Amino acid sequence: MVIIMINNDWDEILKNEFDKPYFKRLINYIDNEYELKTIFPKKDDIFNAFSLCSFNEVKVVIIGQDPYHNFNQSHGLAFSVLKGNKIPPSLRNIYKEMNTDLGVKIPNHGDLTQWAKQGMLLLNTILTVEAHNPLSHKNEGWEKFTDEVLNILNQDSKPKVFVLWGNNAINKSRLITNNNHLIISSSHPSPLSARHSFFGSKVFSKINKFLRENDIKEINF
Repeated sequence: MVIIMINNDWDEILKNEFDKPYFKRLINYIDNEYELKTIFPKKDDIFNAFSLCSFNEVKVVIIGQDPYHNFNQSHGLAFSVLKGNKIPPSLRNIYKEMNTDLGVKIPNHGDLTQWAKQGMLLLNTILTVEAHNPLSHKNEGWEKFTDEVLNILNQDSKPKVFVLWGNNAINKSRLITNNNHLIISSSHPSPLSARHSFFGSKVFSKINKFLRENDIKEINF
């Protein structure tokens, strides 16, 4: 059974959401999927984005779509893979832009845990996936849940940066209406679209400029 214990302030903030009928249906569905099929990430990692970045610590929100669907890759953080894996193409391009923008050395792994621990909520809009079957848990309730998370973050007065890469993420801009926040959007970092507007977007220096201007500690990329 999927037990939802994030073990920080998100538990209280999302308590009402966890009690809603749609969410209970979603968890029943996900439980059943884990019983019958191979599902990623591991059950204990489904809410990793929240566990590693408490509500009160959120500075930056990066929106992904759904988890990586191959073995031993996904661990509950958008765009991140467990150490020991080849760096996926989109993340390789994210690292390339980071290197061009900030001069930061490209890491030899794809684990973004250190970003999450510094206040980056690496949020997929769908939190689970069947092995080798991308978007297999689309329209089961995760999008409703993660939209509500974005609503809650939007309503908070503390300035945040919302990073929207690609059309799926850019569609979420309708939820970000609070002028305290900054939206940075571009094409997706995937090899199919990175050249359109992702490369050269200077997203990392823009994030830190905004944080600096709002007296918030910058991210050490």
